[in-house]
Amino acid sequence: MVENAVSDSKSSKGLVAKSDPGGKYLTFVLGDEVFGIQITKVQEIIRMQNVTKVPRVKPFVRGVINLRGKIIPVIELRTKFNMDKQDDTDKTCIIVIQVEGEVVSCTMGVIIDEVREVLNISSEAIEPPTVLGYSESNDFMLGIGKIGDEVKILLNIDKILTSSELAMLAEM
Repeated sequence: MVENAVSDSKSSKGLVAKSDPGGKYLTFVLGDEVFGIQITKVQEIIRMQNVTKVPRVKPFVRGVINLRGKIIPVIELRTKFNMDKQDDTDKTCIIVIQVEGEVVSCTMGVIIDEVREVLNISSEAIEPPTVLGYSESNDFMLGIGKIGDEVKILLNIDKILTSSELAMLAEM
């Protein structure tokens, strides 16, 4: 668990850092970029399947799926991040995650281009998102993970959607 990894990590002052972003991340591809989400948020990864469209929802909501008798909303991160649309491929899949909002929680699917691997990223290898010059609008980023010569954008999946967007999905 990330909590265990966090309790083993020390801040520069030698104290345990509660908001320590270090831990295990599931990495995945969207376009040319590699992203990561904390593995504790991932319930499962499933193959792409038919998604039932729901009328009058936000453009980033592809629809809903029936996952073993439970209806869950499915969002397209490409659309949410204003990336170019791309047709699904044999590598496209859905990551089923649990999102904890301030008011409501929701199980949902996130469509991604390709799953990569699970990486253990130490706190020391994570730069804060402020290095990119973002302000409040970067709440959805935990940081930038440096792995060798590569960088991974680490997402705070609980902040990808606004409270009202999450409430709308929870009602679905």
